[in-house]
Amino acid sequence: MRKATSLSKVRHEAEYKTVVFFKDQGYAVTKICEFLNISRSAYYKHKKRVKPEKEKQDELLCSLINEYHITFDGILGYRRMAMFINKLNHKSFSEGYIHRLMNLLGITARIRRKKVNRKRTKPEYTKENILSRDFTTEAPNEKWLTDVTEFSIPGDSRKLYLSPIMDLYDNSIIEYKLSFKNNNHLVFDMFDKAIEKYPDAKPIFHSDRGFQYTGNIFRDKIQEAGMTQSMSRVGKCIDNGPMEGFFGVLKAEMFYGKKFKSLEELRWKIVEYIKFYNEKRFQKRLRCMAPLEYRNHASKCA
Repeated sequence: MRKATSLSKVRHEAEYKTVVFFKDQGYAVTKICEFLNISRSAYYKHKKRVKPEKEKQDELLCSLINEYHITFDGILGYRRMAMFINKLNHKSFSEGYIHRLMNLLGITARIRRKKVNRKRTKPEYTKENILSRDFTTEAPNEKWLTDVTEFSIPGDSRKLYLSPIMDLYDNSIIEYKLSFKNNNHLVFDMFDKAIEKYPDAKPIFHSDRGFQYTGNIFRDKIQEAGMTQSMSRVGKCIDNGPMEGFFGVLKAEMFYGKKFKSLEELRWKIVEYIKFYNEKRFQKRLRCMAPLEYRNHASKCA
């Protein structure tokens, strides 16, 4: 019962602060209370009372929730909101508690997903699903995932394509390429940049059966790098689940429901988001660390 009372006080705090603001501007308290649909006696009772510590805590958390909701552009659901609050403030509030406060404030995350239909081409060769949905790793650069996703906006006939590589060790995007053309260069340039960054890496390299990955040129690149190529089975998106999951998170958090003046602006926003994802977006699987934070922490502990 105490929780309900405390939350109820938080619910009306804004109205009481509004009364104080307009009272200082010379308005009559009675008129202000009538307009806000609260009783005059309740306002004066609130003014005289001493707030218990639990209520002060509720108010502080509500202000943090509002702040993070705005700062992170509405992408935080209650679980991730609790993670951010606890991580950034060195606390241990429960997800249920944060969920109740978010419901009180009417705050929810923006989540909407869109399915993209892709063209199919006849492959020059295919590989077995060596990864076999084993997404666990013991060290960096053991398993890399890749795929291509597309973006389009109203008023522009072009499309923007993103080709990233994810390291399953920490879910980090170790390299990526953006282009207005979905061609071999999109994937090849990304792959070459990753090899330049990690010349000694010999991971399982997993993708779907897109035309860039099933051509003889890319097969030669894989073999020259000493990697083991793996491909999802036809129609089995879950075989590349973490990569598909990243695309879903990226689009839900920075693309769907947003308006962009041009694809060039969208391109810059994607660059900004990937930096945020790698450096600041905490993940529960990574012990509430961001991917690169987890990677660096693990290397120091090794």
